[in-house]
Amino acid sequence: METRPYVPWDLMNSFMIDVFKAYGVPEEDAAICADVLLESDRRGIESHGCNRFKPIYLDRIKNGTLLPVTKIDIVKETPTTVVMDANNGMGMVASYRMMEKLIEKAKQFGMAGGTIFNSTHYGIAGYWSTMAEKAGMIGITGTNARPSVAPTFGVEPMMGTNPLTFTMPTDEDFPFNFDCATSTVQNGKIEFYQRSGKPTPAGLVITKDGGTMTDSGKILKEMRAGNCALLPLGGAGEETGGYKGYGFTAVVEILSSALAGGPYMKALNGKDADGNNKLYRLGHFFFVINPEFFMGLDTFRKTAGGICRDLRASEKAPGAERIYTAGEKEWLAWQERKDKGVPVGESIQKEFIALRDEYKLPYRFPFEET
Repeated sequence: METRPYVPWDLMNSFMIDVFKAYGVPEEDAAICADVLLESDRRGIESHGCNRFKPIYLDRIKNGTLLPVTKIDIVKETPTTVVMDANNGMGMVASYRMMEKLIEKAKQFGMAGGTIFNSTHYGIAGYWSTMAEKAGMIGITGTNARPSVAPTFGVEPMMGTNPLTFTMPTDEDFPFNFDCATSTVQNGKIEFYQRSGKPTPAGLVITKDGGTMTDSGKILKEMRAGNCALLPLGGAGEETGGYKGYGFTAVVEILSSALAGGPYMKALNGKDADGNNKLYRLGHFFFVINPEFFMGLDTFRKTAGGICRDLRASEKAPGAERIYTAGEKEWLAWQERKDKGVPVGESIQKEFIALRDEYKLPYRFPFEET
C-alpha cells in the first residue's frame, strides 16, 4: 500500500516548469521536459521521473555538462531521414523536435528514421516511441549512455544501459509498449534504491573479482570509478543468455553512435583525463513505421490487440495471479495515479522545498501540511 504523500499532477508540472525556467531553460522547452519526466511517474517508472529532476537535469545544468538552451542544427536531411546536432542542449527537447519531423515524414513516405548526436539524457525512451503510436504508427528508439554495463565474460563498465524501445498501436485501451534497458537493471533504479535506503538485489552487478555487490550507494560510487559494472540482460556468462543482452546492448551502442558518427562507450563517461566534468555528447536513434503503407492501421491494431489478448489468456504458472503484456502495468499505474497525483518520497520532498525556497517560487506542497 502506498504510504508516500501525493502531489497533484498540475501542481507538480507547474513547479517543474518554473524551476527549469529558473535554471535558464526556455518556457516551451521546460514544458516538454517536465512532461517527459512526469510521463515516467504516470507509468509508475519512478527511476526516470521526478526522482531524477534535480540530480540528472538541474545539477548537470549547474555543473555545465547540460546546456539549458537547446540549439538544434539539422546536419543532413532527406525525405525519410534526419541527422540532428543537439549541441549539448536538452536531449528531451531535441528528441521531441526529431519525432515531430519523423512522424510527418512517415505520414508521407511510410517510414522515417533519424539520429541525434551531441545530446544529453533524453528521459524515458517510451515517451518518444509513444509519440509515434499516438499518431497511429510504430515507434522505435534507443540511446547510448555513460558506460556502466560489462560485456559477457567481462567486468569493466563499457556500454550504457542502452534501452531498446518499441511502441505499437492496438485496439485496446493501451498500446503495446516495450520500454526497458538492455541491462539487468538501469542506473536510475539503483539511484532509486539508494534514495529509498534499499539494497540492490544480488546478481545484478559484477565486481572486478567476479563477485556481486548490493550496497546501492557503494555501487553508484564504485561504478563511476570503474570498479564494478552492471550485467547485460541474462546476467553473467552464457548459461542464462547473458550474451543475448550483451548483443542487444551493443546494437543500441552502434546505432546510437555510428549512424551520426558520434562518440561511444568510454568517450561518454562525462569526465576528462583529469577527472573533471565534461559534456556527455550522447547519441539517440529513432524510427517510425506507418502501418497504412502495409495492410492498414485498423488491421494492425486488431492483430496486435489479438496477440496481446491471447497471451494474457494463456495458461498461467502455478501461483501466478495473471499474465501481462508490455505496457499494461504502466497503464494500470496511470489508472491508479491519475486522480491522486505523484507519490513523493521524503528525500524528494526536501529537494523540492529547497528549490522552491532558493528561487522564491509561490508553491506550497500537500506534504507540508502533514
